[in-house]
Amino acid sequence: MKIFLNADHHRHAGRQEMFRGRMVPCHEVPARLDHVLAELGRRPQGELLSPAIGDATLDAALARMHHPDYLQFLATAWADWVAMDPANAERDVLPSVWPLPNRHGFRTDTSPANFAARLGLYGFDAGSPLMAGTWAAARSGAACALAAAGEVLGGARSAFALTRPPGHHAGPDFFGGYCFLNNAALAAQALRDGGHHRVAVLDVDYHHGNGTQTIFYERADVLTVSIHGDPRTEYPFFLGHADERGAGAGEGANLNLPLPRGTGFTDWRMALDTALQAVTNFGASALVVPMGLDTFEGDPISGFHLRSADYATVGQALAGAGLPTVFTFEGGYAVAEVGINAVNLLEGFGRAV
Repeated sequence: MKIFLNADHHRHAGRQEMFRGRMVPCHEVPARLDHVLAELGRRPQGELLSPAIGDATLDAALARMHHPDYLQFLATAWADWVAMDPANAERDVLPSVWPLPNRHGFRTDTSPANFAARLGLYGFDAGSPLMAGTWAAARSGAACALAAAGEVLGGARSAFALTRPPGHHAGPDFFGGYCFLNNAALAAQALRDGGHHRVAVLDVDYHHGNGTQTIFYERADVLTVSIHGDPRTEYPFFLGHADERGAGAGEGANLNLPLPRGTGFTDWRMALDTALQAVTNFGASALVVPMGLDTFEGDPISGFHLRSADYATVGQALAGAGLPTVFTFEGGYAVAEVGINAVNLLEGFGRAV
């Protein structure tokens, strides 16, 4: 397995986020990826590479998944923030006002001149700080996802985009959940463009992949499946219910499998079997796995009870789909254990191939 490493990920290092009504140190930190890298040093799973994706190719891929106004906002957000007040250079960017789209007449069809308003237009929570290096880190992560998809298109059984910030909460024109560009969606589209007529995205993160669902919700060529905490009690709350099945041409091409807080591996594994059967029934010829590891029993912001050894079984089950597979690194905030859990999953996958 070739592993494409985001060398710019440290440039995105938030200081604080809003969490449950107070400012706390960020849960999504560079050490998450560093622990995975360290564990890969102890238990190598393949060659570590830098993505070789040109700017023009990357820009074209981003424009397929994200709206141009949103991309322009991300590219200039830090400069606009500092231009408001030079002292802002010492503070991360967090939204503080939102337009409540589709409710009470709030308009979202125009881009405000005020930066704070634009920030609220595109950001859906106050827990995803943006800083000077965010755009560079997110772009380099997107390049990792494209490179991993390219490796699979070239005939490899699997590839891994080892990158942060994560991506599956980022939608066509919004960021949140620590995500700015949707790496899984970029990989899925690259696989489609490369000749796979049907691609499945199977999201195993604790939190629903609302951005990925939104991007593909009206398409019949990409199946989106997510196993996650019940949105009635778990972030991101406003998507991820079982009755969300897709719309228009995409009717039936979205499957949500919400589970209650406290779910253990036996029940979670049953949901995975259901998800994999859906992938088979869909007739996918390639698979993208947003590899969230916040299902771990010790995760500080999640509520499932998978243990480290379970992730090897998860990898084996995913390999059982028999499909060329791209992994993207998503959540997992028990920082000391995230490397062990990630490599256990990759190792389980590799042994079963």
